[in-house]
Amino acid sequence: MSRLQGTHIMLREYRQDDLPWIREWVNDPEIVQHLSDIFLYPHALEATEAYLDAMLEGNSDSRGFVIADLSTEAYIGQVNLDSIDWKNRVARVGIVIGSSEQMGRGYGTEAMKLLISFAFLEMNLNRIELEVYDFNERAIRSYLACGFVQEGRLRERQYKKGRYWDVIQMGILKSDWKGVVYP
Repeated sequence: MSRLQGTHIMLREYRQDDLPWIREWVNDPEIVQHLSDIFLYPHALEATEAYLDAMLEGNSDSRGFVIADLSTEAYIGQVNLDSIDWKNRVARVGIVIGSSEQMGRGYGTEAMKLLISFAFLEMNLNRIELEVYDFNERAIRSYLACGFVQEGRLRERQYKKGRYWDVIQMGILKSDWKGVVYP
């Protein structure tokens, strides 16, 4: 896969030396509270190594990139397309910024815009979709800025932080995206 360059970040290939960075966030409650329940329990080193190996070898159902600093190529996070449905040209997107110090700097929005452009122009996808917890207001603002629209709401679908939360379903179509200028 090619590298994609933005203004402040790049999307690059996964590398073996990304392992310590990934290990830092997979068991960080502040980071994983916004992610799916696969992070409900602690992740063993072997599980993280197996995931990274699958990404490196192309044996995963996911296709994606590491979000990296533009000048140093240092790991910031990752953005992946999962559940790619080639017949219907649809994929689900997942993104994580791997440290709280890197959040709120616009890296996720820039990475998502780069990925959307790549998915529509290079992969010829027609639709990208995601789910987000309604308490994750920062992510919702970012997704809206990227052109996603709210398509549904699963009321009280997710139990986190001692209560039930809605899950918001969002999507963007290639026809919606045309005319949006990305870096």
